[in-house]
Amino acid sequence: MTKFPHIKFPYIRQDFAASLVVFLVALPLCVGVAVASGVPAELGLVTGIVGGLVTGMLRGSSLQVSGPAAGLTVLVFEAVREFGLPLLGVIVLATGVLQITMGVLKLGRWFRAISVSVVEGMLAGIGLVLIAGQLYPALAAKAPESGPGKIAGLPGAFLDALGDGGALASLALGAGTIAVLVLWKYTPAKVRKVPGPLAAVGLATLAAFVLSLPVATVEVHGLLGSVQPPPLSAFGELASVGLIGTIVAFTLIASAESLFSAAAVDRLHDGPRTRYNQELIAQGAGNALCGVLGALPMTAVIVRSAANVQAGARTKASRVLHGVWLLLFAALLPGVLSYIPIPALAGILVYSGAKLIPVRALAVLWRGHRGEALILVVTAVSIVAVSMFEGVLIGLALSIVKTAWEASHLKLEVVDKGSGPVDAYLSGNATFLRLPKILDSLEALPQDRPIRVDLSGLHHLDHACRTALESWAERHSDAGTEPVKVTAV
Repeated sequence: MTKFPHIKFPYIRQDFAASLVVFLVALPLCVGVAVASGVPAELGLVTGIVGGLVTGMLRGSSLQVSGPAAGLTVLVFEAVREFGLPLLGVIVLATGVLQITMGVLKLGRWFRAISVSVVEGMLAGIGLVLIAGQLYPALAAKAPESGPGKIAGLPGAFLDALGDGGALASLALGAGTIAVLVLWKYTPAKVRKVPGPLAAVGLATLAAFVLSLPVATVEVHGLLGSVQPPPLSAFGELASVGLIGTIVAFTLIASAESLFSAAAVDRLHDGPRTRYNQELIAQGAGNALCGVLGALPMTAVIVRSAANVQAGARTKASRVLHGVWLLLFAALLPGVLSYIPIPALAGILVYSGAKLIPVRALAVLWRGHRGEALILVVTAVSIVAVSMFEGVLIGLALSIVKTAWEASHLKLEVVDKGSGPVDAYLSGNATFLRLPKILDSLEALPQDRPIRVDLSGLHHLDHACRTALESWAERHSDAGTEPVKVTAV
């Protein structure tokens, strides 16, 4: 045994203090995400515990913190509604295995190649659905199932609440929670040592108890009672196309959110940089264990990670310790959860959803890159109107088309001296996306004059363009003029 144990953990004091801050931030978020996802509140704590004790121990990003994320709430809710809670474990386990596989194959960095507009559009769409969905529990009402239904039903839900004392009390509590979160940064520095989410939930819980407000509270089942590993029979559903699509969506979104979070956390500190493949393996290991336990999926969460860095954390010990505190709370004080009002958790998630909508980024994109702004908006609207998976696919497809279109720079220069052959010079990239422009320009050339086409300036000529050029040359030559002369690329 070493004589000076503090040498082995030189930053234990800073990490210990930071872990308490992260625990206080994570606690209400773990519970809120679970309730919004339609699963027992304790499962959110299980995912937070795994994120601290398992993912926190592994290599990757030393300071970012993992747990249940608001960004996956909508997808989890849809999956539980469509497939049932037992199959959630199968989905999360398969997601973890895929993440580990991608990390081993060193595909972690490729997730950073996903268009930022698609990712921000995805988060914006999630934020919109999350806000619309959580306004219903704040109104003590049941939310419609579809995204458009949630938005369309809000005016009626507000009107119904006006004549219901319980609904008005619930709305006031949710609105008060949001107000505390918004105004917390203006409180004195000593007061701000208490994290905003914890203060908001604590004040709402106190108000509901003291005023005896008729609002719904969290149902408590006990930690062990809530953990339900998926039955073996559930794995037979992996042959379902719908389930596979959901697993792909979980994997894509969880991985992208975690790795984008890692890049953001790296900008907040001067410590070791993230190793993306190892971080993907760490996230996969955590999700695989969460799947075995039947808990929620995890991602790295920027809110908790930023709190960890700002609280002075220096090593991964802080995130591991935050998992210890979550475990002790879930084991020793589970009954405390039953006092937390549902409207307060709804208020926290409405606030979180609003922060997912990149208003400033959209304004910047609109001024300088309107194509990217359009991708962001279309992705978000598609997620609201259709579903998470289809919305992300639409965004990715638009991003690919835009990139291909911009890469297809093509210039056609025609030199016509009034007599003799007409010279046409093509330069750039001739792809099928520019085919209409090429054909319109060539077919406009004189039919009764010899044509010389110079393709030596092309960097790329795809099969569709080559075939179309050959067909045009044959048609032009059939008109009785000299055959078209082509300088090959």
